[in-house]
Amino acid sequence: MTTLLLVRHGLTAMTGPVLAGWTPGVGLDDRGREQVRDLAARLALVPIAAVVSSPLDRCVQTAEALVEGHLAAPIEKVESDERFGEVRYGDWTGRPLKELAEEPLWKVVQAHPSAARFPGEEGEAMADAQHRAVRAVREWNERIAAEHGADATYAVCSHGDIIKAIVADAMGLHLDQFQRIQVAPASLTVIRYTELRPFVVRLNDTGGDVRDLLPPPPEEGGGGGEGDAPVGGGA
Repeated sequence: MTTLLLVRHGLTAMTGPVLAGWTPGVGLDDRGREQVRDLAARLALVPIAAVVSSPLDRCVQTAEALVEGHLAAPIEKVESDERFGEVRYGDWTGRPLKELAEEPLWKVVQAHPSAARFPGEEGEAMADAQHRAVRAVREWNERIAAEHGADATYAVCSHGDIIKAIVADAMGLHLDQFQRIQVAPASLTVIRYTELRPFVVRLNDTGGDVRDLLPPPPEEGGGGGEGDAPVGGGA
């Protein structure tokens, strides 16, 4: 039962009004640095085997804060994986969202994102972005389980649309439903992957208690297989 901690990067000067995308040099602002310090403090005692990050600065800085604040066991370094990088928005990159909302493609992205491909040579289809991110998760699940045991936990620092796409896959939702999911800056989303199904343990958490992420004593395990959902909802 590999546990994935999905962390969205903290706030930047561009978060919200502008579609940053792959714009280089976009780091955390003062608010973002405070957010990720708080998140790192919350996760300090959770046993995290590895921290993986999008190569973009705002995610790397978020991931580094998790490593620096981690107390449960030493983490040697932040691993980088481009597949967790932001959607490649092509010619939309760097433009204000108010301006983009007037584009015909905006309605497609909102209502039918599986059909959306962003304009320009660098533009990516939303479905392709989901595919690369989900494939990366499955490969990292296998690697983490092989290197650290089947019950290991690891963290991935990524971006809002990428995390939403991963969550939609875990919940068995069509990509066209992923806009119903919200992922705030510096939020924590947790998915446990079993052989039978993934379990979305928490979503868009910006301040909850994380004691449920600590390994339970052996005698507290429930009945049935590890991929079985507890009848009645569980404790």
